Amino acid sequence: MITAVVLAGYAILVGAAAPYALSRARWAHRAPIVGVLAWLGLMVTFVVSTALALYHLVLTEEHVHDGIVGLLSVCGLATGDPAGGSTPTLGDAAGLLAPAAIVLLPVGWLVRTAWRTRRARRRHLDLLTLVGTPAPEYGATVVEHGVPAVYCLPGRSCRIVVTRGALDVLSDEQLRAVLEHERSHIAGRHDVLHVVTEAFARAFPGLPLARQAKEQITLLLEMVADDRALRFHPREVLATAMCEVADARAPQAAMGAGGPGSLIRLHRVLTPHDRPHRATWLGVVTASVAAPLLPLLVACGPTV
Repeated sequence: MITAVVLAGYAILVGAAAPYALSRARWAHRAPIVGVLAWLGLMVTFVVSTALALYHLVLTEEHVHDGIVGLLSVCGLATGDPAGGSTPTLGDAAGLLAPAAIVLLPVGWLVRTAWRTRRARRRHLDLLTLVGTPAPEYGATVVEHGVPAVYCLPGRSCRIVVTRGALDVLSDEQLRAVLEHERSHIAGRHDVLHVVTEAFARAFPGLPLARQAKEQITLLLEMVADDRALRFHPREVLATAMCEVADARAPQAAMGAGGPGSLIRLHRVLTPHDRPHRATWLGVVTASVAAPLLPLLVACGPTV
């Protein structure tokens, strides 16, 4: 019972308190890739700790006292009798439904979200074949629309879209800067992380971690793309281009250079920043990997 309380407290800490602390961490904007890893680590940790807490609550005391061996025995993955000497019953197997649901719920939403995103992307690609004009010199498709916008449709049939309004207000160098931003999204498969965070948010609505992770990972991925563009273009060029397309909203299943968080990104682009100290990001990476393992270590040994 004590183990269940510890695991439940750990899940509450990760799901309700840690997100607010991480969202205020200054180092995350200086090392956005590490920041994304930290948020993903919290998401995995919440699922693991919550599932194990429910396992210790719903299964019979004999199997719980056998730790992870008891869990494997109930699942039929361990041979022989557990140390407690009891044989798993049908009720014990049924008790696994609750912890299994915590794991399968985000997985189910992941499959559904990926399917809906892929379907929306296909519809948009079909529309582009009708209204878009190829622009080989930019590696993009031009759409006759007055609002300045630049966005990409990631995936196998990836496409970068530029509106006529963007061509009218952006210089050639500014346009190439935002195009590099979009190529970073495509090359890094940032759309996959968007699907993961969307699925987690739908699986656990109302959870602070779900809401914060979705917002922060979206912002951090835009910063990753900004950093890629800054490798090839001056800060002022990218910042000016961002201002021109800041009000544009990317269609469903697409990723755009503007949208929410533009002011934060603009300040970051115009303000040179150093990467966090090596000890800082090494500590964050280690903690992100270790956090999901702690509940497993608690569950591996005999409980008290």
